[in-house]
Amino acid sequence: MKSLQDRKERRWILERKLADADVSEEEQNNILKHLEKKETEYMRLQRHKMGVDDFELLTIIGRGAFGEVRLCRERATGNVYAMKKLKKSEMLRRGQVEHVKAERNLLAEVDSAYIVKLYCSFQDAEFLYLIMEYLPGGDMMTLLMRKDTLTEDEARFYVAETVLAIESIHKHNYIHRDIKPDNLLLDCKGHMKLSDFGLCKPLDSSSFPDLNEPEYSAGKNIKPSQEGDKRLSTSSAPRRTQQEQLLHWQKNRRMLAYSTVGTPDYIAPEVLLKKGYGMECDWWSLGAIMYEMLVGYPPFYSEDPMSTCRKIVNWRNHLKFPEEAKLSPEAKDLISRLLCNVEQRLGTKGAHEIKAHPWFNGTQWDKLYQMEAAFKPEVTGELDTQNFEKFEETAAPMQTSSKSGPWRKMLSSKDMNFVGYTYKNFEIVNDHEVEGIAELKKKTNKPKRPTIKSLFEDADNSDQPVQKGSFLNMLPPQLEASESLEPSPHSSISSPEQSHARHR
Repeated sequence: MKSLQDRKERRWILERKLADADVSEEEQNNILKHLEKKETEYMRLQRHKMGVDDFELLTIIGRGAFGEVRLCRERATGNVYAMKKLKKSEMLRRGQVEHVKAERNLLAEVDSAYIVKLYCSFQDAEFLYLIMEYLPGGDMMTLLMRKDTLTEDEARFYVAETVLAIESIHKHNYIHRDIKPDNLLLDCKGHMKLSDFGLCKPLDSSSFPDLNEPEYSAGKNIKPSQEGDKRLSTSSAPRRTQQEQLLHWQKNRRMLAYSTVGTPDYIAPEVLLKKGYGMECDWWSLGAIMYEMLVGYPPFYSEDPMSTCRKIVNWRNHLKFPEEAKLSPEAKDLISRLLCNVEQRLGTKGAHEIKAHPWFNGTQWDKLYQMEAAFKPEVTGELDTQNFEKFEETAAPMQTSSKSGPWRKMLSSKDMNFVGYTYKNFEIVNDHEVEGIAELKKKTNKPKRPTIKSLFEDADNSDQPVQKGSFLNMLPPQLEASESLEPSPHSSISSPEQSHARHR
């Protein structure tokens, strides 16, 4: 019944869009016929039990404690995706079942131009699989390692796109909680999308039992210290220069990214302290990433994760800006207003607070993704992985680890822990081509003539939770976005306000 409602909803939206557009009756019929063809394909796909054998496994582009990410090609269509493969045994052993479910739910629900797209998810007896959009430009971590630091103009572009991505998930009442450069992926044009390809264990702050709040009142608005924390910094070792700290950070960065401990460098103090936290914790992470872009390393980087956590919790004494970094007053102010108390943190009342900061003066927020990106990665083809780290293939990758031990009886594709994990996005039947009406793509010389492509991009950018995929993305350039649509009386779509906030 739900799938029938979704199908009616897709038809209703498209008919409304076509009715308001300058398209002939013949063209409308062709487009509606194409939608019906795709609906038939989607229905057939829904009946097909997808599995790893439906894909040709290609290059590994990520590996961690829980599994791996690799490039893959769907055998039936030739479409290229990123396949995220997670070990059920590790999810169960480390208590991460809810975390991985939350990731799947977020990617399935949030249909946004700023979030990596999930096409389908499935499972077998040993593994969970996510078939996702492949972004060949690499991630922000790799870019920062290559560039050392960004100029303020370059950083402004990517910080602004990250603001839009965070705002997008917040509109759906999700909290990411672990935003870091590893999770900011770049497409072939250099534009950023938010994902969670980090396969390392989310930081377990129970490993740091002596984390305590600073001795001063949480309500005190104390400026970041320009002097050392004389009470906490007991080492007599000389302070590193910015360049020395940068080199030390880069030496350890990859190891931290793929470790089983994880890196706490971008996590807000209220999360580490296991206090109640809300969406504002993601804006702290944004401040830490912005600092790293401009300085070259995170603001609270230390020799070990425990020391980093202590610095974050005592941020008033440890947030400093090296003079040689030559940050503008506006940049320092924005970072200081993100890396601060929740009560004073920008973004607590909404992303508009951050967008209005003087550092963003002149930023065209509604045109960021139409602009030329600050960097355009080198990409030679759809299978190009040069912007990702190289990983060696193992003899028998992840095939035997879950066949022994206390978790064996729990590892079944019907295991109650993973019921409901399987998902198929309507857009997986999208071959990005409309057969029989390709000639419509050539009719783009009329400046006021709408395009279906832009119509669908508007649907994406509005962040309305259109479930079962942005089917509007699959049609040819012919229509332009008309007036925004109200949900149909029989719509199965719920608004973000109707759902509760979900902690990732």
